[in-house]
Amino acid sequence: MPTIFLIKGYRFFFFSADRDEPPHVHIKKGDGDGKVWLVPEIKPEYFFKYKAQEEKEILKIITENKNTLISKWYEYFEK
Repeated sequence: MPTIFLIKGYRFFFFSADRDEPPHVHIKKGDGDGKVWLVPEIKPEYFFKYKAQEEKEILKIITENKNTLISKWYEYFEK
């Protein structure tokens, strides 16, 4: 479960078992949990126990770091 980065208390990470899925990122903070697709566009798969404001903040962070997240995805899964 490699952590890509921590921003504002949110942990952005991949599950090693996700190799056969399109690029995406998981998000965890406290009881909150989420999964967001990175391609072909940024699109939430789910958000659990996050307020609407937190979901917007998460999506903003992902948008600002999309290229890094995609790069880290391929770097990790193409080993």
